[in-house]
Amino acid sequence: MKETPLLVYCTVPDISSAKNIAGLIVSKKLAACCNIVTNLESIYRWEGKITTATEYLLLIKTTVKRYDQLEKEIKMIHPYTVPEIIATQIKYASQAYLDWIIDNVE
Repeated sequence: MKETPLLVYCTVPDISSAKNIAGLIVSKKLAACCNIVTNLESIYRWEGKITTATEYLLLIKTTVKRYDQLEKEIKMIHPYTVPEIIATQIKYASQAYLDWIIDNVE
């Protein structure tokens, strides 16, 4: 069966964390690509209080086969106690791009 590509969302508090995580997971071939979206405004409940923060969003392209290791690596260096790590299957995309993701993740 052909490998299933995923898009993983992960927020971080600063650009240093974003670049550190992105560099690590791409260099370890846990992700084919990681986009960093800047200036994201987040409003959430943490420890019983409504909190507002400026964050950075990582858009990570990986595969189902590599997801568990990717999550483990992110958690080891992520500065949050409970990092946002959400994966969705990429169902529709150009076949060439999907093949590129699969070919660049070990």
